[in-house]
Amino acid sequence: MSLRRVLLSLLFGIAATSAHAAGPDATDWTTPAEAAQFRTTPSYADTLGYLRRLQRAAPGVIHLETFGSTPEGRPMTVVIASGDGTFDPAAARAAHKPVVLLQAGIHPGEIEGKDAGLMLLRDIAVTGKYPHLLDHAVLVYIPVFSVDGHENASPYHRINQNGPDSMGFRGQSQYLNLNRDYVKADAPEMRAWLKLWQRWLPDFLIDVHTTDGADYQYDLTWYTEDPHKLDPAVSAWQHDAIVNHAIPAYEKRGHLASIYLEFKDGRDPRLGLVNFGSGPRFSTGYAALQNRPALLIETHMLKPYANRVRAVYDLVELMLEQIGAHPAALLAATAKADADTVARARDANARVALTFKPDPQPTIFELKGYAFTLSHSDISNSEWIRYDPGQPKNYTIDNWNGLLPDLSIAPPAAYVVPAPWTAIIDRLDAHGIRYRRTERAQTLRAEGYQLDDPAWASRPFEGHLMLRDFTLHAVPREVTLPAGSAIVPLDQRAANVAIELLEPQAPDSLLRWGYLDAVFEAKEYGEPRVVERLAREMLAKDPALKAAFAQKLHDDPAFAADSRARLMFFFERSPWYAAQHVGAYPVLRLDAAQLQHVSAPVQSTGGHGTPDL
Repeated sequence: MSLRRVLLSLLFGIAATSAHAAGPDATDWTTPAEAAQFRTTPSYADTLGYLRRLQRAAPGVIHLETFGSTPEGRPMTVVIASGDGTFDPAAARAAHKPVVLLQAGIHPGEIEGKDAGLMLLRDIAVTGKYPHLLDHAVLVYIPVFSVDGHENASPYHRINQNGPDSMGFRGQSQYLNLNRDYVKADAPEMRAWLKLWQRWLPDFLIDVHTTDGADYQYDLTWYTEDPHKLDPAVSAWQHDAIVNHAIPAYEKRGHLASIYLEFKDGRDPRLGLVNFGSGPRFSTGYAALQNRPALLIETHMLKPYANRVRAVYDLVELMLEQIGAHPAALLAATAKADADTVARARDANARVALTFKPDPQPTIFELKGYAFTLSHSDISNSEWIRYDPGQPKNYTIDNWNGLLPDLSIAPPAAYVVPAPWTAIIDRLDAHGIRYRRTERAQTLRAEGYQLDDPAWASRPFEGHLMLRDFTLHAVPREVTLPAGSAIVPLDQRAANVAIELLEPQAPDSLLRWGYLDAVFEAKEYGEPRVVERLAREMLAKDPALKAAFAQKLHDDPAFAADSRARLMFFFERSPWYAAQHVGAYPVLRLDAAQLQHVSAPVQSTGGHGTPDL
């Protein structure tokens, strides 16, 4: 034990003796959930009260900070825990200590991570159970991410879950699901989290949830992003640390764990597993864009709450133990991934996958489930599955969790965002993406996209009508950029985030989320009486157009019956429509030569503390 540890232990012993003399509760480190036999989970105020007690008892190990504010004005608290008082990112980097970000309560009804975290911090800081767990790593711990949702508690929020008695609400106070908000970053809580991420740039993320869905024997399931979404070094570290070490050690403690179980058809588990479709809007998908390994923990909702909290406690402790035993391996993996991303900008043959498809070749999975019955329901006119937890039963099923790259693009040397598109530049700032502002107007040639045939979702999702489909083709453009336009080079570690935001076909692009819908709107139009004359002039001059119009009338009865559509057929083929550049995607792509041409007269901005290599 280090001299510092000895002194801290002596000081704590003196403080504990004095506190015990002052009152019987002063040295009682039972957490609120433990005191309630896990029937309840503490309020946010009581959670912070317990954490402040820990900080007072072990100020060299536990440090509390506020990193944001919720829409309802509540402080967002983060705990920094370290074996030697390493409480800031620069000190962690200087000491070559990996940073682990552990977050709980992004879905506040799924709150095991909060109660497990209080117990683990206690056992690190004051009881001496794990006195050396954070000697070689720094833990950044968010006990409750969605604080407003946490305080909006009710017994009726999660019908599928076995306790605690009252549970937080899945959405925050603006009814946004924070675990769909990582890229679009609408919520104030997510903006605060992104600043915290950029400040600490964690080496590993753990996000704690509770699952819904089927019943089975496992007390915990876990998910990591597919290797095709990760830098090879990150993927290799992740597999070794989690699959080869942490999960086997976890099961030796009496638990039963499985990969995340998303069934092809929830009415019959025997039909196999599929990938649940993670992407950058989710925590683990966003971490992958940032070249970081991440672990999604999903406790099983039907197991008793005490069991679920202990499951999280044990797996998190084992992950910290593994990282602390081999800190250099994690640091080397994330450093290599960042370096590879920066170097990719110099590779003319580089490709970046935007979307992924299921691997058509399944593997075999042994499901430790329960016996069940299927019966026809007169209510739903479907099959009703009912499990019998008293009869464990194993099933051999197909597993289609594997993914393969699908749509990919050749990344440009840089993107150009014209100054008027402030919503895009605002997102660059939110994600700490480095860019430079042009100081004067400048005309340049670059590659652009023409977008046509847009189709939107019929119902809102997270406050947006998603752009579901469109056609796209690349076109050369000559544009005059106004002063203040953003040049976004891709020789930076956050390049993958920039690509996700700015490539139209990316699943969480700003275009998909509806921030650029205006590009599909014509602002000028023709009066019907004017277009009537224009149509006749165009028909007289263009026999091919006349034939196309006749064919359209023959093939499309709805078009033939719509007088407005018939006139728009001609207006949309006229120079008056073409001059409006409807469907012209405003973000441009520069190659290396074009980037060199615009790189001199600029001033640097963006980044917000995100280090590059």
